[in-house]
Amino acid sequence: MDTEQRLAVIRGGVPPKRHNARTIAALTGNPGCTRRAVLDGAGVDKPALAERVGFPARFGQSRFAITRGNVFEAQVKADGGAELLRLVAERLGVPVPAAARWTNLGGDDDPAARARRSATLLTEVLSPADEPAALFDHPMLGLVVAGQRVHLEPDLVAARLGGRFHVVEVKSFPVIDGQADPAKLAAAAVQSAVYVLALRDLMAAGGHDPHLVSHEVVLVCPRDFSNAPVAHLLDVRRQLLVVRRQLDRMDRLDTLLAGVPDGFTADPAADPAALAGSLAQVPARYAPDCLASCELAYFCRQETRGQTGALGRPVREALGGIAEVAEVLAFAAGEPATDPDRAEAAALLRTAARLRADALATA
Repeated sequence: MDTEQRLAVIRGGVPPKRHNARTIAALTGNPGCTRRAVLDGAGVDKPALAERVGFPARFGQSRFAITRGNVFEAQVKADGGAELLRLVAERLGVPVPAAARWTNLGGDDDPAARARRSATLLTEVLSPADEPAALFDHPMLGLVVAGQRVHLEPDLVAARLGGRFHVVEVKSFPVIDGQADPAKLAAAAVQSAVYVLALRDLMAAGGHDPHLVSHEVVLVCPRDFSNAPVAHLLDVRRQLLVVRRQLDRMDRLDTLLAGVPDGFTADPAADPAALAGSLAQVPARYAPDCLASCELAYFCRQETRGQTGALGRPVREALGGIAEVAEVLAFAAGEPATDPDRAEAAALLRTAARLRADALATA
C-alpha cells in the first residue's frame, strides 16, 4: 500500500481536507507532534473528529465573522481593485498607477490546474518590465509540507509595485487608533509568511530570483469601527525564518507513517471509543499553546492529565524532563532518585520545596 492509499484509509476514504496557511502555521508551531502531522498530512477533518470523540474544538470564527470578512474583502476588491491598488501603492510609498491589470485566479476547479495557471500568469508579468502594475486575485500557490505538496490561496498578490511582488492579506479584525489585536496580528504575520514562502518557491522553480517576492506583506483591515479600509506593512522576515526552519525539520510523511500502527484510523464516522483508542496509538506533543490552534487540543489535554507537559514546555524543561507530576511531587517531598540522571533534578526540587516552605512560614 503506497502513501496515498494509506492516507485514504486513515481518513476513511473521504476526500481530504485541504491545507491552508492557518493549518500550516499551526503545524509548524508544534513540529514535534506526530499525531497532528499525520492527521494533517492525511487531510483528516479534525473538527469532526474532535466532535466525535467528545472534545469539540472551542475556537474558530463565527459565521457572523466569516460573513463580515467576506463582505469587507468584496468591498476593498470592488471596481477591479481600484481602491485596493491605491491603498497598497500609498503604503509602499510608490506612485499610484493610473490602472492595473486585474486577474481573477479564484474558482472551484481542480487546485492543481489553478496552481499551474497561477504559476504561468505570475511569472509572465516578469517581462517585459514596462508593463503596468498587476493584481492577482486568489492565486493558487504550492508548498511542500512533510513531503507532500499542498495548495495555498492568498487573498491577493500585487506585482510591479516598487519593482517586486507583494502578498496582500485582507483581514476583518479592526485597527483601532493605529493598533490591532497583538494575537491576531501575530497570527496574520505567520500565515502571510507561509504565502511568501510559497510564492518564493514558485519563483525559484521558474529560475527567477525568489527575493523578487518582498518580505513586506500588505495587511488591509477596517479602520477603527467603520468599514473604511486601511493598509499596514508587516515585516515577516522573522516569521519566514521560523516557518522555513520548522518545515525543514519536519519528517517526511512516509517516514512518519512507518511508525503508525496498521489499524490506525481517524475516520470521523467510526465508533467514538475505537477512535479514541486509535488516536492514543500515535504520540502527541500537547502544550497549552495548542488550545488556540489545534482542534484536538482538548482531547490531548485530557490525555496528558497528570503530566508535566500539560503545564507547558517551559515548565517541562525546567523540571528536567520529568514526565509525571506525581514524580515531581515525590522528589520535592524528599524521595530519593533511583535514576542517576534525575538526581540533580530531585535535589533542585527538594531545595525549591524547602525554600517555599520557609517563605510560607515567615509570611
